[in-house]
Amino acid sequence: MKHTPTTRLVFLDNLRVVLTSLVVAHHAAQPYGPTGGAWPLFNPDRAVILGPFFAVNAAFFMGLFFFIAGYLTPAAYDRKGPQRFLWIRFQRLGIPLVVFSLVVFPPVLYHLSGPPQSFFTFIAHVYIHPLKIEVAHLWFLLHLLVYAVGHALWQQRPRRFRVLASYPVPGHGAIVLYLLGLTGLTVLVRIYYPIDRWVRLFGFLPTEVAHLPQYVSLFIAGTVAYRFNWLRQIDKTKGFIWLIIGLTAALLRYAYSIGQNNHLLPDIIAGGGWDWRSVVWSGWEATICVGLCVGLLVLFRETLNHQNQVTALLSHNAYGVYLIHLVMVVYLQVAIANTPLGPLLKFGLVTLIGVPLCFTISVFLRKVPIFRYVLP
Repeated sequence: MKHTPTTRLVFLDNLRVVLTSLVVAHHAAQPYGPTGGAWPLFNPDRAVILGPFFAVNAAFFMGLFFFIAGYLTPAAYDRKGPQRFLWIRFQRLGIPLVVFSLVVFPPVLYHLSGPPQSFFTFIAHVYIHPLKIEVAHLWFLLHLLVYAVGHALWQQRPRRFRVLASYPVPGHGAIVLYLLGLTGLTVLVRIYYPIDRWVRLFGFLPTEVAHLPQYVSLFIAGTVAYRFNWLRQIDKTKGFIWLIIGLTAALLRYAYSIGQNNHLLPDIIAGGGWDWRSVVWSGWEATICVGLCVGLLVLFRETLNHQNQVTALLSHNAYGVYLIHLVMVVYLQVAIANTPLGPLLKFGLVTLIGVPLCFTISVFLRKVPIFRYVLP
């Protein structure tokens, strides 16, 4: 029989705080390292060591966000029913998407666009022709909306297709099979869609297809983990073994970067195509992902499954920080752009100021009644 957990797992809230702070740091580093993505400004000097920082983060942190979102989805659906579940999802995810995309981002992008032009000319060229609404980092929210609709539709399937059996917590063999399956699917996808190539699936869904197998599979894994109570049952030793595997793979990524800088290793971090290097990196990345996702969930369950007044405040504001952090970080980067500091110092400064600043602003925003509509 399926198990329906009722007690809130506080460690997931604490883990989301850490992941959210890591997202802020990841974006704080964008102008100062060898990133393949677009950004409004770039530092003349780059710190090469930030390359593995980007790579390791991208290997697991959004996937872990999707797993946690998947884990929390069935409880919300069961508690509210399909109509109210979808309404609240559109309220909490859809409203910020519309407000940021149509009200916040246009003037910010215009201010950072460079050559002088009228605001309406900028909007016409960037937003209207061709029609391309900028959602920036809120692509995550748009994906969650689509996945919520998908979950609601899945729950409407005929009863004869519903599985009533209980699935035990995955052992090492099952985890390795998932890792290998994720590697194989990632290799196939990256033949045509290398890392950092974004497309609009179905014409509206901004997607880095290279990581889509990870995101979708971990969201589904989260829903299954909730139904069969895996997070409470997974063995501590098993979790710590995978944490060591994930950390080792991540540290080897840093060591590889140092070795490559000294011309000791070939370049195997390939962008895509049918290439042995893509196979190696896809497997390496999947190992980081699976190891850190399993390991961090168990680590936080065993050590941080409690809250005090401060950690509770942080967890209540993690979503608000995710919404607002990009604008805060970009303007901090603009503010120190001309200072005579090295790229790592600038990265550290933006991170150390940006993380507490975003949490502080979120605390005040949640006191305003209109914002409580989407930031409960």
